[in-house]
Amino acid sequence: MGRGDRVQVRTLRRWDELAARLDELGLDLAVDPQLEPDGPLAQPLELPGIGRTAANRFCILPMEGWDGEPDGRPSPLVHRRWRRFGASGAGIVWAEATAVRPDGRANPRQLVIAEETIDDLAALRADLVAAHEGDGAAPVVGLQLTHSGRWSRPEGAPRPRVAYRHPLLDGRVGVSETDVLSDDELDSLVADYVHAAALAAQAGFDFVDVKHCHGYLAHELLSAVDRPGRYGGDLDGRTRFMRTVVEGVRTAAPDLGIAVRLSAFDVVPHVAGPDGRGVPDPAAPEDYRLAFGVDADLRETHELVDRCIDWGVGLLSVTAGSPYYSPHVQRPAWFPPSDGYQPPRDPLVEVARLAGVTAELAAAHPQLPIVASGLSYLQQWLPHAGQALVRSGGAAAIGYGRMALSYPDLAADVLAGRPLDVRRICRTLSDCTTAPRNGLVSGCYPYDSFYKALPERRQLVAAKQAVKVQVRT
Repeated sequence: MGRGDRVQVRTLRRWDELAARLDELGLDLAVDPQLEPDGPLAQPLELPGIGRTAANRFCILPMEGWDGEPDGRPSPLVHRRWRRFGASGAGIVWAEATAVRPDGRANPRQLVIAEETIDDLAALRADLVAAHEGDGAAPVVGLQLTHSGRWSRPEGAPRPRVAYRHPLLDGRVGVSETDVLSDDELDSLVADYVHAAALAAQAGFDFVDVKHCHGYLAHELLSAVDRPGRYGGDLDGRTRFMRTVVEGVRTAAPDLGIAVRLSAFDVVPHVAGPDGRGVPDPAAPEDYRLAFGVDADLRETHELVDRCIDWGVGLLSVTAGSPYYSPHVQRPAWFPPSDGYQPPRDPLVEVARLAGVTAELAAAHPQLPIVASGLSYLQQWLPHAGQALVRSGGAAAIGYGRMALSYPDLAADVLAGRPLDVRRICRTLSDCTTAPRNGLVSGCYPYDSFYKALPERRQLVAAKQAVKVQVRT
């Protein structure tokens, strides 16, 4: 990118400056010039499939924590984060990725839902609800259920379990033939998800998310076009896992809502090019097939959403790509994690593409409430774009993840008509990813004073500096 292309959103302090930049890039992304405290984002959202009504259109999205206890229970750090989410003012708190069994954890400190941890998770949810402030209804609270599949690291080192052999990704984590899950093993995993959902209902959660995004196991199954057996091949086979989990949850916990966070499209895995910018893996064939909705071809995505509605899914969050092989698509940012690559193009392009896909799905499936994501790069303009998106019907609600670590009560400030606190706006510096990838607890080190004071911050700075020295040499 030339110097003229390096215009960061944080420098666009006036609406006309942002509008001019969007026009310069040729992007169709609506951003309201003014926020309306009683406008679209303040309206309640009925969630018939969940059995609740959200007080407003803000949603805190699920992230992957790296700060639980080694046995999968929540630590004091997790309780602190969830209390902040509870006090955020958001109508929906879509709580963090929680492994349905220990070997499916993406890191050694990820939460696990099991008989031994369920009382602790119930107390965690109660802590969140108790932190709710204001006269409106307490937030609708869900729990994301996951198995990390290819990206499992339950003890720190890669321990992949995969849906199929992948010519581009296997080498990144050392996949062998014995790591491919059999149909019988997937049948057993379905039972684990159903049992986990029943435990979540017991713990008082309003819904569970059967996670199908970001390259984790269930998402990978959606692209298992060459896998033989019951869980691969045509769309019926590739969606069998989702369908049987949802059917099982309906039987085991009939009053529990079901949601899906879906990577609506994917791209060829990216690597750093000669100039450090991300480029499609040169080893990928021109007719790359091992992706669901490759390059935003949404034909199968629309069909899957129709099936979700038929199966009784009551809430859908739209995302894309994977933090492991296409982070510029999944979470647009100017500053990548220390082990990542520079964005191939202005991150606004990715924000607009994901918003456009979300709006297309919302228009085609109006009976299913759809939550937008990928908006944190907009920074001070996030609520303005979210307001425009909800006003137009492009989404039922807007979600934010990283922004909730630095500025969880953004929703409360917008709804109260208060000016945004610019000191806490997430600038997408990616430290919340760089830290866990260096074995440190997850959190916002630049803008959360609590994490800024931790000794881990010095370790993070040292780790980032070491990468810079390595790149220079």
